[in-house]
This record gives sequence, structure tokens and C-alpha cells, in this order.
Amino acid sequence: MTAARILAFAGSARRDSWNRKVLTVAVAGAREAGAEVTVVNLGDYPMPIYNADWHDEHGVPPAMLELRRLMMAANGLLIASPEYNTSITPLLKNTIDWLSQDVNGESGRAPFEGKVGGLMGASNGAFGTIRALPHVSLILANLGVLMLPIVAVPGVAKAFDEAGTMTNERARKSLSALGARVANTIVKLG
Repeated sequence: MTAARILAFAGSARRDSWNRKVLTVAVAGAREAGAEVTVVNLGDYPMPIYNADWHDEHGVPPAMLELRRLMMAANGLLIASPEYNTSITPLLKNTIDWLSQDVNGESGRAPFEGKVGGLMGASNGAFGTIRALPHVSLILANLGVLMLPIVAVPGVAKAFDEAGTMTNERARKSLSALGARVANTIVKLG
């Protein structure tokens, strides 16, 4: 039986990121379903804005090589994406752009292809990142990730209590189920 190994991260490096908080709920669901989950903060992987000339002159930044190594070891992804102006965040897009570059003769699709992806997002607005998530899903699917249905959490500031516990039961169940669905899909496809 294939074991589910999931890499999880948010497209925000903010200290008190709502998206990192909702990611934690989905990660718990994946772990409850038996998955081994590695959670990283993209803020710990510094990189310049992708530029082909810079890439030709300097290669792939060491931080991206390390993140790529973690992605290659995973067979699933849990990603929480904020919404900036109805689209993907610059941090998340730049990370994907760097990770999708060929490295030492290995295809840029290699970190993505064949993985199962769970995508979520949260915002204080009424749409809960629902406008941005299809953009992110399309990018990842184009790179070979099997994308599962997305989960958007609107009004996120009211979904957590002061201790950081998710009190919106409907959102908690949806996020937890997404994490479990990624884990279970990996096992079923394995």
C-alpha cells in the first residue's frame, strides 16, 4: 500500500496569516487519515523574483533546490492560497515559477507531476478567495497535479477564537475533509 507523504504550505509568509491557520486544520485532517505531513513556511525559502536572465547566470537558488527536494519526496500537496486582487499571491506564483524550472536535466514538471493536490484559501471578505483558487488550481493542474475540489473560507476572522482554535464547524469539517481526501486519494491511486 502506498503511504501518503504530503508537503503543505501557504502562499503567505505573514506571521499571523489566516491561510497558514486554515492550512493547519487541513493538515490535521490529513494526519488523522494516516498521512505523513511536512509543513513549511515559504518565508524560510528566500528567492528573487523569477527572471530567466538571472536564472541563466546564477542557476536555481539553493532555497528552491531544498524546497524542490521536499516536493520530490512528497506524493501530495496541501496549499493554502490567499487572494490578492482576485488572483494568486506573488509569493506563491514566484515559488511555483522557480520550482517548475528544469534542474540538472530533470524536468521542471517533476516536482508536480502525478501528485494529488488539495487547495484551500481564506479571507475576511465574502468570497473567501474563491476568485483566486481556480487560477492556482489551473496552474498546478497544468504542471501535472491531480487537483481535488477547492475549499474557500469567507469571513475567516470570525472563524477562529482568540486562542486560535477554529470555531466555525462547517469550515473546520470542510478543511479537515480536504486533508483527509488528499491522503486517501494518494493511497487509492497508489
